[in-house]
Amino acid sequence: MKEKVNVTGVPETMVQTLYARAKETKKQNAKIKDEIAVELVEKLDYDFSIADKDNAMNYGVIARTIVLDQMVEQYLKKHENTVVVNIACGLDTRCYRMKEKYLRWYNVDLPETMKIRSQFLTETDPVYQIAKSAMDDSYIDDIDYHGKNILVIIEGLTMYLYEKDIRKMFSIIDKSFQKVTVMVETMSPFVVKHMKEKSIEGSNAKFTWGVKNGTELQRIVPAFSVRQEVSLVEGMKELMPVYCVIGKIPAVRNISNKIIVLEKHS
Repeated sequence: MKEKVNVTGVPETMVQTLYARAKETKKQNAKIKDEIAVELVEKLDYDFSIADKDNAMNYGVIARTIVLDQMVEQYLKKHENTVVVNIACGLDTRCYRMKEKYLRWYNVDLPETMKIRSQFLTETDPVYQIAKSAMDDSYIDDIDYHGKNILVIIEGLTMYLYEKDIRKMFSIIDKSFQKVTVMVETMSPFVVKHMKEKSIEGSNAKFTWGVKNGTELQRIVPAFSVRQEVSLVEGMKELMPVYCVIGKIPAVRNISNKIIVLEKHS
């Protein structure tokens, strides 16, 4: 029996990114393996036909998953007993792919999104669900972190926010944790202005914010310092070898989404 999901706007993007991961997993030479995404897609009563045709979105999601999986995994290898806070998790399943590599994992998202997530994913210790906005500083009260190492992941969110939201979200992280590493996905201002994803055009989700690079982001959130910047071109190379060549072109690298790693030490 398939379950109907009623989602519009930004939460709708989570269903489409889930579909992109499931679709890739089913390919013979799949670059990622997300069996849970495959299971969930089979349970969902949702029209995936638009998402199916949106190659740009599909490639972007897989490239981002490849890059972030590698970055998170490397981080967790180096830092034992990490508490991970996954902001705007949607139907993300990284907590399962990284199983046993962290101490606790908190998936945080809006109540309406978490309602859908909990319909399909019953999560138990060490994975927890927090149904709150990342702009609501009370979400921190639900996190048990006692001086542990903290990794915050913010994927697929900032492009739908405004600068004031970015400042607010980072100020909550800043005042809550003494020492924290944040991996945040950003979009270039050029893309925000000129590009639209076909699959989300029908919903009310619109790209609203972008930042050129880590230096510019650091200006907005001065309590943090930039440690690393990885272009999603790195993930595209695994999907389409031609990116090994065109990925060297500065313009291509510049307009690609990036994962910026920020650190805050007390």
